[in-house]
Parts: sequence; C-alpha cells; structure tokens
Amino acid sequence: MPEHRHLLAISDLTRHDAERILDTARALARSLDREVKKLPTLRGRLVVNLFYESSTRTLSSFDLAAKRLSADTMALRASGSSVDKGESLRDTALTLGAYDPDVIVVRHPHIGAANLVAESTAAHVVNAGDGKHQHPTQALLDLFTMREAVGDLETLHVAIVGDVLHSRVARSLVEALVLVGADVTLVGPPTLVPPGIEAMGCEVAYDIDAIGSADVVYVLRMQRERMLPGAAYVPSLREYAALYGITPERVRPEQVVMHPGPMNRGVEIDPRVADSEAALITTQVRAGLVVRMAVLYDLLTAGPVHLADSLEVA
Repeated sequence: MPEHRHLLAISDLTRHDAERILDTARALARSLDREVKKLPTLRGRLVVNLFYESSTRTLSSFDLAAKRLSADTMALRASGSSVDKGESLRDTALTLGAYDPDVIVVRHPHIGAANLVAESTAAHVVNAGDGKHQHPTQALLDLFTMREAVGDLETLHVAIVGDVLHSRVARSLVEALVLVGADVTLVGPPTLVPPGIEAMGCEVAYDIDAIGSADVVYVLRMQRERMLPGAAYVPSLREYAALYGITPERVRPEQVVMHPGPMNRGVEIDPRVADSEAALITTQVRAGLVVRMAVLYDLLTAGPVHLADSLEVA
C-alpha cells in the first residue's frame, strides 16, 4: 500500500494491495512462534488509537500489533476525554496531530469519521470501523483466515448470514471477497438485507438452506445497538434464531464457520457450533493481530522487500 496514505475502505485497495498485505501477514505470523516476538521494524514511530466506540478485539489487536513492531502507542477513548466536554472530532484530530503521530487508528459511530481525521492531520489514518459503513482490517483478517484454512480465495464460495443491513463488517467483506474473485451469497430476512446490495457483486437469498453450497459460513451479529428504537426488523430473537440461527444440523462436515465477534450465543449461532472444530473464531482473533501488523508495516515502510531482514532481528 505504499501508494496510499490511508486505509479508509476496501475500495482504497487493489487486488495486488490486498494480496501483498496477506502475504506480509503470513511472513509476520512466523514471529508469533519465536521466543522473542517483538520486531524492530517501526521503532520510533507513534500509533494513536482513537476509539469512540466500545471494542475489545480491534483495539487490543491494533495496540499489540504496534507494540510487536516496536512502535510507541497512545490510546484515547471518547469517555473520560475532552469529547465529554463537547470537543469536536476535528478538534480532537488537530490536538492529536500536534503530537506528530505516524498513524491514527479511528473507530467512530458516524460514517465518514475516519475520512474527517484523514483530512485534519498529516498522519496515516486507518479506519477501524465507522458506523455501519466500513471495517477494512476486519475484512482483510477474514480473507487471511479463509486463505490459511481453506486455500485459494478465487475458488471460494462464502455465505454471509444475518444482519447485513447494520453491518460494516458485511459491506467490507463483500467488497474484499469480490476483489479477490470469490463468490458471495448474502442470507437473511428481507428486512435485514439492504435492497439493491446485489450491485456490489454478490447474490442474495432469504432461505437459510442457501448456506448449503458454501465453503465458508460467515455469521453476523444482530446489531441491536444500531437498530432504530421501536423498529421490528424481526418478530423476535427467538424466531430469528429458529429461522436463521447456525445450528449443527445446518452445517455440513466440510464447512468452516466464522464470526467477527462478539457473539450472541443462542441467537445467530448455536454454542455447539461456536465451540466446534468447524469454527475459526479464535483463529480470526490471531489473524487480526498479524494482519494489523501487516497494515501498519505496509503504511509506514517501503514494503515487503525489507521484511525478511526485519524478521531476522530478535
């Protein structure tokens, strides 16, 4: 990604960009098995994590990714900061810019927030989720997980099941899968699948049986915090689970199951599936670390040509 200053959306990437990041992540994964896991690659760099929404996996993996590459890190959450006093996102970005950060990682409930930060600072900006719009590093870590577990992405068929309407993960993942040549089917009730989303290059089905032909069943969380108050997208969570929940009976032995977390066990996914050998959910968490290391590396260095030398240094 040397030709790009930021990673705000999957549309910022070419197929070559995406494949380069995945290859870099595979090389960096070797460092996780060493006794000394830290690499000197980004020593002296500053990565700021600016999070306006709750997060466990994304925040912790970006923080650890930067530290594993020897960068300095600073985390700023909206709660307890000047945001509580009414400071605007632009003013917060300008304040952080005074520290001369190299990368600002932004999570925000409003669409376009990461773009605003990118316009307000000289730092590279990574979108860690903006409303129901984009979550590009989640899509990349999911591609990495699929490629390592299943193989060639171009021959893959992925069924994405659940609340597509409110999911930034789904939008980014559909774009990423189409970018690398995979087939994608969105499955869910009509109220939770945006009209016209087929224009993104995917198919749509409203019957859970449509997951039967997929290699990967990707389960989405019901995004109740993003649903309009009083809106009845489904009659009840119990009925949704009965019609669209991923149960052992609905998963073929050779299929793998993924979920971006956090899971609503017993709603979109049966605990027996979540804890089965078919589930790659903890594998996705590990992939999140190496892929976010790869994204930071790709933004701040000359590219993979120097990676082998970095991995030699303890």
